Amino acid sequence: GHPAPPLELRPRRSRMGMGRALALAAALLLCGGTAGFDAHKMKKCADNAFCKRHRGYADAPGASPEARGGAYVATAASLELDGAGARLLVESARHKVPLELTISALPGGMTARVRLREAEPLHPRFEAPYVLVESGTTTAPLALLVKDTDGVTFALGGKDVGQVRVDFSPLRVRFFAPAVSPGTEPVEVVTLNARGLLEYEHYRKRPPPTAAAAEKVDEEGTEEGGEQAKPEGEADTDEELVWEESFQSHKDTRPRGPSSIGLDLELPGFSHVFGLPERATSFNLKNTRPSAQPASHEPYAEPYRLYNLDVFEYVTDSPFGLYGAVPLLIAHSAQRSAAVFWSNPSEMYVDVLRAPRDPVGALGGGDDTTTQTHWIVESGIVDLFVLLGPTPRAITRQFTSLTGTPFLPAVWSLGYHQCRWNYNDEADVKDIDSHFEELDFPFDVLWLDIEHTDGKRYFTWDARKFSAPAKMTEALAERGHKLVVIIDPHIKVDNNYPVYSEAKRLGYFVRTHSNETFEGWCWPGTSSYLDFLQPEVRTYWADRLQLANYSGSTHHTHVWNDMNEPSVFNGPEVTMQKDSLHALGSVEHRDVHNMYGHLQTIATMNGLLQRENLGPAGSQRGRAFILTRSFFAGTQRTAAVWTGDNMGKWDHLGASVPMLLTLSLSGITFCGADVGGFFFNPEVELLERWYQAGAYQPFFRAHAHIETKRREPWLFGEPHLSRMRESVRERYRILPYIYTLFAEAALDGTPVMRPLWFEFPGDGGTLGEEASFLLGPALLVRVVAEAGITSVAVRLPGPESLPWYDAHTLALAGHGGATPTLAAPAERIPVLQRGGTIIPRRERLRRASSQMALDPYTLVVAPDALGEATGELYVDDGTSHGYEDKEFGWRALRLSGGRLACTAHAGRPAGAPDAAAKVRALGAFVERVVLLGVRSPPVRVTVVLGGGAAIELGFTHDVAAQVLVVRKPGVPINGDWVLTVH
Repeated sequence: GHPAPPLELRPRRSRMGMGRALALAAALLLCGGTAGFDAHKMKKCADNAFCKRHRGYADAPGASPEARGGAYVATAASLELDGAGARLLVESARHKVPLELTISALPGGMTARVRLREAEPLHPRFEAPYVLVESGTTTAPLALLVKDTDGVTFALGGKDVGQVRVDFSPLRVRFFAPAVSPGTEPVEVVTLNARGLLEYEHYRKRPPPTAAAAEKVDEEGTEEGGEQAKPEGEADTDEELVWEESFQSHKDTRPRGPSSIGLDLELPGFSHVFGLPERATSFNLKNTRPSAQPASHEPYAEPYRLYNLDVFEYVTDSPFGLYGAVPLLIAHSAQRSAAVFWSNPSEMYVDVLRAPRDPVGALGGGDDTTTQTHWIVESGIVDLFVLLGPTPRAITRQFTSLTGTPFLPAVWSLGYHQCRWNYNDEADVKDIDSHFEELDFPFDVLWLDIEHTDGKRYFTWDARKFSAPAKMTEALAERGHKLVVIIDPHIKVDNNYPVYSEAKRLGYFVRTHSNETFEGWCWPGTSSYLDFLQPEVRTYWADRLQLANYSGSTHHTHVWNDMNEPSVFNGPEVTMQKDSLHALGSVEHRDVHNMYGHLQTIATMNGLLQRENLGPAGSQRGRAFILTRSFFAGTQRTAAVWTGDNMGKWDHLGASVPMLLTLSLSGITFCGADVGGFFFNPEVELLERWYQAGAYQPFFRAHAHIETKRREPWLFGEPHLSRMRESVRERYRILPYIYTLFAEAALDGTPVMRPLWFEFPGDGGTLGEEASFLLGPALLVRVVAEAGITSVAVRLPGPESLPWYDAHTLALAGHGGATPTLAAPAERIPVLQRGGTIIPRRERLRRASSQMALDPYTLVVAPDALGEATGELYVDDGTSHGYEDKEFGWRALRLSGGRLACTAHAGRPAGAPDAAAKVRALGAFVERVVLLGVRSPPVRVTVVLGGGAAIELGFTHDVAAQVLVVRKPGVPINGDWVLTVH
């Protein structure tokens, strides 16, 4: 990642001419580069007139639009009901501009969609495309339950489904989860406009300025922050709305007037809320308003901001938004889960406040707290989805049914990635590869940053440093490795650079508010930015990735999309002016900002898929890999995400856990943090601890800034090299388990990395846990993020009967509900296997994951209190799209009554009958079964394959460790067999 840097951090190896370098330096000074995060260079709520105005409505009793005579009222006579949902006209006495309220149900009866739009807008308001998938737009008929003078109640489909109640005056929309048991009432979990904060600013024609306003503009120019004479929060007349506003030296025009929307959403019975990535804050979101409820922390002074920015050296414990945005808020209690998602990519702020719950409502269960939230967006429409759960797993499935499930990555992309800004040349690449080989240190991917290009012209190579890039890449591929190169969205202004000149001729760049080609500063100097909102531009970008157009690339070359917030060094807050124009001038950048990077990854994925379709025949084409820094809801369909430009400090290692958990719950399951931190030189103990944590996180990449010391593991000598290498080796041993988790995510959106309460939703003691996480259902990982620690307390989730085993020693570590102190020596962090699970492993160590494809499996079986365990294993060739033609196997493993059975997984999709013949990896066999918690040695162990005869197997038993190891069962993982301990 590359923030807008201070001058002292500019790359010393740049080939930029002195004049251009000085010009770039001046631009960087304009964008305020300093050593560390510079908050005053970024906007706060009070610096945005729309946020200041809406937040003012919640500042005091009587300040809300409703309390000041602006209540929204639904017209009962306007109700229409058909297969697409219910429609009502809504008006406010203040605005008298009719709005259309549409409520629809999605299949399954546990998700509702609410849209609120101007019935007859002066101009069309932007509605975000490319976010929802087909299943997210499919509706199911509502069932009318009650209609009276006060409102109307619908069921979201048939039996045992959610309900929605619309109160006409004042407008309230209340959502109910199904009754938890027969004879009880549905439970209210979300209320829209409970506090009367709904305010919908409509497009309008600009009135002539009042004399006072004109005089003020003449004297001072546009007012910074934009508010005028009335008390804060009031905007009763058009003249008081802000049509232009400035921030520092940048001016933002609004030719159609302010178009912001504010609304409040209340979550009764919930005191724990999560989501709203991306930011480095606590997992359970803190209050942003003072609360009467007891709290363990001071509230933030600012709301949570969702506005994608290139943030330099971001700080931890902050509500400030970072590189990506997913407007999803998840609420969880020991009784149930619910969530809200607002599909809107404009700038957004969200306030969070816990308040005492109405005692009457508390009869429905849940906490004695209500979480009040206030959502404020700059433009667009209300397109809100309410997810009724009732479990965490149901929430993630419901959300990804809207925005799409993650892509199934190639196995190699789940291995270890080695990256740096920058590996200097082909000799450097060869040296890095050779060191890994000589030291038996596995890795799968080597990365090249911006210095590999010809003067920061993407899709090119520096011919002095990389004279034969295709040959270099093929040499890596011969050892089982891939190459990832950076391709940013800013295109150098250079008429001799075909990517620029052709795009300029075709009109493919974003334009200024005065309809000129937008130009801003970034790494190449003066740059223009492609308008990925246009389908033709995405096609143009995809074409650039074809082998015929991208000289030096191969089928083993993959892509890193960075700086795509978009980053503009001399722009407001280091990004693009909001009044810039997309889609031939029909859409302002303010409408689309948070999905700019999302659109780029769509174009990149299209290009890589097109490239592979032109490569090896049929379904055997290779899978693509993309890493992106900026993202929006739905980006999981195309790219992995990392947490951007973190620092090599202990608090950033600690912050990576809640950051990645938040991303994981928000659909972005393929996520990681730069191991070691991007900035600074981490002490070796911190680096070791980061490798130990990263080995169990979904995306595993070491990366570092150009001005840091080289930190490849072998540079630290022993014992540090061995510690880091062992962490990476353990990652490769559990790749079969990790790959199965990614297959599950691709199937239904279940995250790979999970909070403890995801698997134990009724265990309230897990809700505050921030240092531990689950990798899938079976492994609990406790990160060590403090120096000098050799033991840590670990809260074990689940009932008292649930055993947890040390995944390193295989010994019993404790039981659910306990908080034992566990060893955390320098060599490892605590990792525990849950009783009742089976983990597939591959113990033979290779240089890369591709070399392990035929290696046999070891099954580690950890019984629960009843002596039972389950597991699963997904297997395909790991690289191609053959799985789309059902060339895979999905196996179920079950231990019960001393019998371990392997069968086709009845609860998962079935592979083709001849899959074993098509997918060579399915021929791998089981070479070892390790059973934990076995107190005494068995009499004998046998295995039966299919309908054959029982074969007696050898075994060893460790009485002290209570571990039984069954040697060489020799049964294929794709076959049906039963292993019996007699």
